[in-house]
Amino acid sequence: MIIIKTEAEINRMHEAGKILAECHRQIAKLIQPGITTHEIDQFAEKFMKQNGATPEQKGYNGYPYATCASTNDIICHGFPKKEKLKEGDIVTIDMVVNLNGWLADSAWSYAVGEVTDEAKHLLAVTEKSLYLGIEQALIGKRIGDVSHAIQSYAEAEGFSVVRDFIGHGIGKDMHEDPQVPHYGPPDKGPRIKEGMVFTIEPMLNAGTYFSKLDSDGWTARTRDGRLSAQYEHTIAITKDGPLILTQQ
Repeated sequence: MIIIKTEAEINRMHEAGKILAECHRQIAKLIQPGITTHEIDQFAEKFMKQNGATPEQKGYNGYPYATCASTNDIICHGFPKKEKLKEGDIVTIDMVVNLNGWLADSAWSYAVGEVTDEAKHLLAVTEKSLYLGIEQALIGKRIGDVSHAIQSYAEAEGFSVVRDFIGHGIGKDMHEDPQVPHYGPPDKGPRIKEGMVFTIEPMLNAGTYFSKLDSDGWTARTRDGRLSAQYEHTIAITKDGPLILTQQ
């Protein structure tokens, strides 16, 4: 069941989103060779608490950290580590902020120092595919229009779109309806209506879209070991178009 949010509820989620966006802005300043994703995770949790919020991911189905930190071939749900990031790595930091019971969810991929041309292209295309998807999130369109915009652009640029992990509705719960794939034909899926709130979070791979799961039960990697990137926003559907609640 898709839960339609009131304007007041969307405003509460937007406040959570502002904290999340500022946290990403601060993390961007920290990303450099030598820092660890464990240190970034600790920073994010402290930042949320200083702003009256909590990390919704911590404890979710037993997940032990405030953020997911996914480097290089890790698609998503990577554990923060005490190993230092190296020049040329890419890393995705994904987090969900809970502010007074209302949630916002956003992931961002970062280059660590100077990265390869392939990595630069992957990061740029993944970010642009997110915004192309958001442009389709209009009243009267369908979720499939969002999906198709992302897939058609990503594949034209030579990248594959992950199938195993998709966007989702969000509100007081982290995962609500509708499901938001980043692939598939247009004019399919639920009709987009005012008051819907969901994430769009394309994960693109340099090689195959197939994934594999580590023994920890969380960390998902590309099956061929090539790079993966992700960008995610939480958006609300308004009569004036999609409102990005986690805008940086």
